[in-house]
Amino acid sequence: MMKAWSWHSFGSLDGLQLESRPMPRPGPGEVLVRLRANSINQRDLMAARGALPRNGQSKVVPLCDGAGEVVEVGEGVLSIGVGERVIGTFFQRWLAGALQRENTGTTLGSDVDGLLREYAVLPETGVLRFPAHLSYAEAATLPCAAVTAWSALFTKCALQPGETVLTLGSGGVSLFALQLARAAGARVIVTTSSDERGERLRQLGADGVVNYRNADWPQQVRALSGGNGVDVVVENGGGGTYVQSLTAAAWHARIAIVGLITGFTDPGGSLMPILLNDLTVRAVQVGSRTDTENLLRFIGTAQLRPLIDSRFGFDDAPAAYRRLDSGEAFGKVVIEHDA
Repeated sequence: MMKAWSWHSFGSLDGLQLESRPMPRPGPGEVLVRLRANSINQRDLMAARGALPRNGQSKVVPLCDGAGEVVEVGEGVLSIGVGERVIGTFFQRWLAGALQRENTGTTLGSDVDGLLREYAVLPETGVLRFPAHLSYAEAATLPCAAVTAWSALFTKCALQPGETVLTLGSGGVSLFALQLARAAGARVIVTTSSDERGERLRQLGADGVVNYRNADWPQQVRALSGGNGVDVVVENGGGGTYVQSLTAAAWHARIAIVGLITGFTDPGGSLMPILLNDLTVRAVQVGSRTDTENLLRFIGTAQLRPLIDSRFGFDDAPAAYRRLDSGEAFGKVVIEHDA
């Protein structure tokens, strides 16, 4: 038997229950992974409320982020071996290219059981080795937020050295976007409402920080970018920030829509800047196995390390959720199985 957390009901963390489950065994083309660490994303808070598409089935194991070691392989597995350190990919069937309907339906932690458990069986194509310089805890932060930031910057927006990027706030995707863009030779401007966080963002490499509580923050962003506006926007605010982000964009800029923190409603007024400034707006749905491979290769070459806010033990998983839900985390909230 193994331990696993699962949702017995939604709307409260009281619905997250620790239970015993039979030890899984890998079939042909599958691997058995002993999970060592997980991390929590905003989508996992949405799952707790039962707000994810197709979320709501009983006793689903949460979390799409996890890292561990392969302890057994099934028949025919050739690309990965026992003892190798791996992460699971967000979309287990999306291997490369654009996302197609047939690649959906196996999202860890909502469509199928996630990784907040001691052991998991995953397809051989659903795991990837991570760079040797990373710990399990650091690697566990990558599959959702880091891949989303990578896809936004490079897959969808083709960021080039010397360009200027705007990221919003200091959530997981924004912090990864800051680190990745700076490592790629871009300038980065970040919005925040906290002077303390602004200083920490500068320490991480932000070239400019703007307080989004000021109504004219898009104009301040334009001023920091030489008056021209930014070349790439990693837009995760949704209806509350989308139009302002367009105002901060340069001619021919690319805007990657990666989240809807402030809501799903478009407040209007977005068509004019898109038309007048020839803007390109792209949707980002995390990324494929190939996107994840490219991210891991870049992180290995640049020797980047994710920023971890706090660590919790496996049996204290609800406290990790509460930490992220508090809005006070700066960096990823991690659950370590051996802590």
